[in-house]
Amino acid sequence: MNQVQNFTKGFIKDNPVFVLLLGLCPTLAVTSTAINGLGMGLATTFVLVMSNIVVSLIKSQIPDKVRIPSFIVIIASFVTIVELTMQAYVPDLFESLGIFIPLIVVNCVVLGRAEAFASKNNLGSSIIDGLGMGLGFSFALTLLGAVRELFGSGSFFGMKFIPGDAILVFILSPGAFITLGYLIALLNRMKKA
Repeated sequence: MNQVQNFTKGFIKDNPVFVLLLGLCPTLAVTSTAINGLGMGLATTFVLVMSNIVVSLIKSQIPDKVRIPSFIVIIASFVTIVELTMQAYVPDLFESLGIFIPLIVVNCVVLGRAEAFASKNNLGSSIIDGLGMGLGFSFALTLLGAVRELFGSGSFFGMKFIPGDAILVFILSPGAFITLGYLIALLNRMKKA
């Protein structure tokens, strides 16, 4: 598979949220706004790319018996970097995302790509795969957050442009499920057309 196909696979064909339905806990919990979705997506992308790099470089040094725990330690190291950086430079976003930042460690998208791809492929392919999957995840979270924010509060990336009240259900938990369902249905419809 060439690098372009490897990149677009995670973004389009095998999008972690809309196609594979992975990482739904943070997807549904933090996407009440587009900023939250983008922030969580970019944090996950950083962790995904960096852990893919390290796993790809040291895969031959890791014994099979401790492979998964080793991957988790690698991922946790990069999550700590993201967490401390966000806390220092974007404290409002850090507070908004809360517990879901440390939970990137156990996000099945990140651990799955380390196990299924980076541990079996070279450095260049692992970077491209991490970027494709990470940006696909970021796109999905941002789109979901933007739709929920638009209908739920009449704003887009925090800028209010629809006066008055909007449809409250979209910024509540049920709105996450409703919006995700409609977006998946829309994307499936577009694929068939």
